[in-house]
Amino acid sequence: MLRRLVGNKIKTPLTFIAHHLHQKNITPNILTFTGLVINIIGALFYYNGWILMGGVVILCAGIFDMLDGAVARESNTVSKIGAFTDSVVDRYSDFIIFGGIIAYFAKGGNTGETILVLFILCGSFLVSYVRARAELVIPSCDVGFMERPERIIILALGSILNFFMLSLWILAVGTHLTAIYRIWYTYMSDKQAQS
Repeated sequence: MLRRLVGNKIKTPLTFIAHHLHQKNITPNILTFTGLVINIIGALFYYNGWILMGGVVILCAGIFDMLDGAVARESNTVSKIGAFTDSVVDRYSDFIIFGGIIAYFAKGGNTGETILVLFILCGSFLVSYVRARAELVIPSCDVGFMERPERIIILALGSILNFFMLSLWILAVGTHLTAIYRIWYTYMSDKQAQS
């Protein structure tokens, strides 16, 4: 949803940056895997309890997540295997980020918070999984609010602006509501197509 809302507004600066990165022979895969490395650093900050720094770092990694697609378009190298690679790396990034937060809470003996973040991790993966499976049944299932950009922004802002625990609760509820909505949407769309 966030991509649709702000896509046109950031398209020009993204294209400008992507053009220069392409001229420097920076490929989309380089950006994708650089973003993964930056997320690992962010997860280490979270693990050590440096919540604000963790938020700043994952927000920076999100820039690479936007740029890899822009560079692919600029270099005319958009491909299904590129999209597949980006999606898989995104899942690893999610696991690493929330894994760092889980480890932070577990280290401190905070069982409730640890379970909460596990619930978020489950919801995050379900949002993507439900869409992937749904699109074998219906043409598109990109509905709902809590896609990856929204999740990263909510977590990063919560970390930076000192509402970290609230952001975790928003993610815990929002990811599962999005997954459930996508399940309902798939059933309704399929039912409509059959009638």
